[in-house]
Amino acid sequence: MTDRPKTPLLDRVKSPADLKSLSDRELRQVADELRAETISAVSVTGGHLGAGLGVVELTVAIHAVFDTPRDKLIWDVGHQCYPHKILTGRRDRIRTLRTEGGLSGFTKRSESPYDPFGAAHSSTSISAALGFAQGREMGMPVGDCVAVIGDGAITAGMAYEALNHAGHLKNRLFVILNDNDMSIAPPVGALQTHFNRLAEKGPFAALKAAAEGFEAHLPGPVRDGARRARAIVTGLPGGGASLFEHVGFDYVGPIDGHDMGQLLATLRAVRARATGPVLIHCVTVKGKGYAPAERADDRYHGVSKFDIATGQQVKAGSNAPSYTSVFGQRLTAEAARDPRIVAITAAMPGGTGLDIMAKRFPARVYDVGIAEQHGVTFAAGLAAAGMRPFCAIYSSFLQRGYDQIVHDVALQNLPVRFAIDRAGLVGQDGATHAGAFDIGFLANLPNFTVMAAGDEADLCHMVATAAVHDSGPIAFRYPRGEGRGVEMPEVGQPLEIGKGRILCDGTDVALLSFGAHLSEVLAAADLLAAQGISATVADARFAKPLDTDLIERLIHGHSALVTVEQGSTGGFGALVLHHLAAAGLLELGRPIRTLTLPDRFIDQASPAQMYAWAGMSAADIARTVRHMLDRRPVAGSVQPT
Repeated sequence: MTDRPKTPLLDRVKSPADLKSLSDRELRQVADELRAETISAVSVTGGHLGAGLGVVELTVAIHAVFDTPRDKLIWDVGHQCYPHKILTGRRDRIRTLRTEGGLSGFTKRSESPYDPFGAAHSSTSISAALGFAQGREMGMPVGDCVAVIGDGAITAGMAYEALNHAGHLKNRLFVILNDNDMSIAPPVGALQTHFNRLAEKGPFAALKAAAEGFEAHLPGPVRDGARRARAIVTGLPGGGASLFEHVGFDYVGPIDGHDMGQLLATLRAVRARATGPVLIHCVTVKGKGYAPAERADDRYHGVSKFDIATGQQVKAGSNAPSYTSVFGQRLTAEAARDPRIVAITAAMPGGTGLDIMAKRFPARVYDVGIAEQHGVTFAAGLAAAGMRPFCAIYSSFLQRGYDQIVHDVALQNLPVRFAIDRAGLVGQDGATHAGAFDIGFLANLPNFTVMAAGDEADLCHMVATAAVHDSGPIAFRYPRGEGRGVEMPEVGQPLEIGKGRILCDGTDVALLSFGAHLSEVLAAADLLAAQGISATVADARFAKPLDTDLIERLIHGHSALVTVEQGSTGGFGALVLHHLAAAGLLELGRPIRTLTLPDRFIDQASPAQMYAWAGMSAADIARTVRHMLDRRPVAGSVQPT
């Protein structure tokens, strides 16, 4: 068990109000202790580490200067918020992060009044903060509003839409740009004193001049980095008006996000004088203060449990490859055979497995940033140009590009290939990242082909299928985590479009699976066999087009039919029912059940526990079948609709 760090000052902080009585020197010590506590906690739970370490000083400074929770502090993306949770009365539960019944890994309104707005998908903070600020203008009991936007969240168009509106409304509002792509060196003492004096007495123009003077005193390479940081928001290379100033913001920065004196001086000054919207450009280092994180390519963005001394992460042993790695490897192999294949990701090259292809074909993998809308239409343009684009986006993130999927891809029947990772329930990330809706929102679109992999070998075949599918858009979904451990083909073979497969034949009930819940369906068949019930297990493979011949064979040849999918109502099961109704096969009187995710969001836990809560375990499936065949209630049975 990891020894907890000694944190004498942090131990005195039960809420942000306790920071008000501390000196600036003591606040620096609180930040050091807060960083140690964050590292210690995440080493036990796993989670998002690097982003939180980068905002430790900023977190302390904001809570010391502003009056939360009356002042609304919104973190964007919410995975930066672990230090914030420690300071806001949740330290005693911080080692329950992302576990069943524990703290969320993101901000969550129901968890604390210090989390005024939930944020697990990025780039929403400025819009939400502006909503709070406008509510204040209309008489609501809201204080100042602070949006901390960082870790790439500023790359999404939604952030700029909100900036434009905020500049138009001219409400008092604070946006802190946590720019953790470039580092900045600590300022020298004399310059810091000068900055503090200007911050205490000078107008915004003087604050801006101080920031520019701070750049000039940095060592050459670091100075260049700071200037590149400022170039993100500067309109003209010679110090012209920034982008934010053009839309109506006062701009201050860049400032050193790890210098407590500079942070406190700046925040105190802008809070005292601001009358409209203010942008504070704060440069930080992701993973700051923990050497293994600072050295890592991803700055320890997301980690499993780890050893603090070495940074070595504890990985669960498994002989089966992850679905993500299978996709990345097989797409790379297809790309080696076909120069028209390119790949698009929205700031998740590692999470989607596209980092594998990027190492071999860097010029053919495009990371568009947190910009799913642009990524989808960019892929559509590539397809229209004759390329074979694979758009690899998590299921829950693909929701953000839905209009583009409909208008720019489906309507024009462009052959964009959608590789949908994190389909189904995802465990520790909870409801915000669950891939529950993509079956329904894609299979209802004309021209689309929609597949789901029953196992990792099937995923190989679906990558190959998508690679040669030029007649329209095609999507294939697969879950987070490891496969079933099945034998893998050397080369994936294109599947016959709209055709499923039967894995085992039975006589009593037909279990029709769509996607990666196939393993639970097979386990349910084993449970039923032990009770004398013979089950056919079929893998649909396609939700669109449906294998209607297979469905009709199953309904005619068995006493009951159960469909199973890792998606919401209105998905695969609904499509099967629609076909049966249209074909007049419901009149046969066979009992039919569609097992789907329930009509509610499911909190974080292990995936197995989440599916148990959803009534979709192997035991639940078997219980449902017994009830259907017996036509009598069974205690504790799940009654899907």
